Parts: sequence; C-alpha cells; structure tokens
Amino acid sequence: MSDTTSPAAPPHLVVMGVAGCGKTSLAERVAATLRVPVVEGDAFHTPASRDKMRRGVPLDDADRAGWLATLSDVLRSHPDGAVLACSALKRRYRDRLREGLPALRFAYLEIDEATARARVAQRQAQHLFPPTLVASQFATLEPPLGEAGVLRLQATDPLPVLTDAVVRWLQPEVPS
Repeated sequence: MSDTTSPAAPPHLVVMGVAGCGKTSLAERVAATLRVPVVEGDAFHTPASRDKMRRGVPLDDADRAGWLATLSDVLRSHPDGAVLACSALKRRYRDRLREGLPALRFAYLEIDEATARARVAQRQAQHLFPPTLVASQFATLEPPLGEAGVLRLQATDPLPVLTDAVVRWLQPEVPS
C-alpha cells in the first residue's frame, strides 16, 4: 500500500481497477462506513456502450468520453461526499474526473489478469461485462503509479481489510 496525500472531508473517492477487482464491493462498504452515497459507474454507460460490452466489444476513448463527463457531474452533485466505482483505466480518464473535483482520491485495486478473469467468469450471466473483455482492460490500463491522491491496494486482500485501509486513509486520526 502507498499513500501520497490525505484528503480533507468531505470524501470524494473513486474505487478503480480492471473488471473483477472488486470495485463495487469495496465502494459499497466504504460508502456505508462513511455514510455517503455510492455511485455505480456502470449504471451510467449509454445503451450503445452496454450493447458493445455485452457483445464482447471493448469500449474505446470515444465511448468513454461522455460517460466520464457524466460521472464527474454526478460526483459534483454530492457536495457532502460520494464513492464511485469506476474502472478509470487511463490517466486521462482519471484527470477528466479530477477536473470537477481537484481533491478527488482514488483507491486502486491491483489484481493479476488470471484472477480477474476467474472472478468475472463467476458472475451471473446477465452481468454487463463478459470474461472475454478482461484482457482488453489490462491492455488499456495505465496504473496510477506516482499520481497524487492514490491508495494502492491488493484486490485479493479480504474486503474488511481493504475497507479499513481506505477509511483510515480518507479519515486520518486527528492528534489530541
């Protein structure tokens, strides 16, 4: 784990990583702990993008541009904080999200491709993202190494451990 900066309240956080890393599960737990809304990024994909993914066609930058703008707006609409589950695979995608909230933080869930593929394969058949697209996520991924406001986590760590690490990072103890 690494910690490059500590944000001030209210927390605005993106839980990011490739498909199968556990973004949604961690985002839901952290949001519940912090008592802020959770935003599922996949819910904001256009019907055309959803159709592409269901057919096993990777999204490109053009597919993601409007989606990222919408997610940035949604985050800003929660002035008291929110946790977004979003792949945020490229630096420019993260920078687009930061445009609206310069103090935005990212919890990056690192995982290997085989484990991610196995996790995606275990999902229910109606899930938006098929296992065949996992490789494209790794091909697109620009890990946020060296970026400010990023907490690196091992996606295979237990969910309670991950949740505690993120909450501690977002809300460091105030010295007495």
